[in-house]
Amino acid sequence: MIIPARYNGPPASANGGYACGMLARYLANPAGSEVTLRRPPPLATPMDVRTTESGIEVYDGDALVASAVPLPAPVGETVPPVGWDEAMDASQRYPGFADHPFPTCYVCGPLRPPGDGLRLFAGPLADGRTAAPWVVPEDVEPTLMWAALDCPGGWSIGLEARPYVLGRLAATVEGVPAAGDGCVVMGATVATEGRKATVLSTVYSPQGTVLARGRAIWLAVNDLGGSPD
Repeated sequence: MIIPARYNGPPASANGGYACGMLARYLANPAGSEVTLRRPPPLATPMDVRTTESGIEVYDGDALVASAVPLPAPVGETVPPVGWDEAMDASQRYPGFADHPFPTCYVCGPLRPPGDGLRLFAGPLADGRTAAPWVVPEDVEPTLMWAALDCPGGWSIGLEARPYVLGRLAATVEGVPAAGDGCVVMGATVATEGRKATVLSTVYSPQGTVLARGRAIWLAVNDLGGSPD
């Protein structure tokens, strides 16, 4: 398994959602998968995928990078949606425009040039949810749905105040939109405990149907390389 350098989160490692989506491919479970990141996934580096009794693990040499297990049932929680116009309005208030810990992130980095990133700029709503409009790229496929579930949820924590990174993501992808579709991605923080935050995210089609659901644990940056357990 090799994560191309294009799909970075922090400058020297992969976007967490994209890395989780790549790993989930190996399980191909209809209900979805839960992926735990044990350390920052390296970019442009051959990694070894190993089958275990419960799922799979990915190693960079002897170092465990991530593990994945199939979900027994689909992720059920959703973040209630807003319409396209409200998402567009929220995106104008995206905190990452002024203060971003990883401004070249493939998913949410404002310094990525147009056409070379998902440009999911999730802005706050009055009730604490985040909303981002998403013009779906030509190369859309299930791995990108995992990536889209990543950062919009994280920005509901308030990453500009205290940077966090993805530690675990459980996701169910129910459908993949067509290139050029205008989707809406929602995020919400549902619990915080110490350096952990539990976050939900949902991708909605232009018709308002659910395409993907995510449930994640994010870790404060000084936990980078630790486990969410």
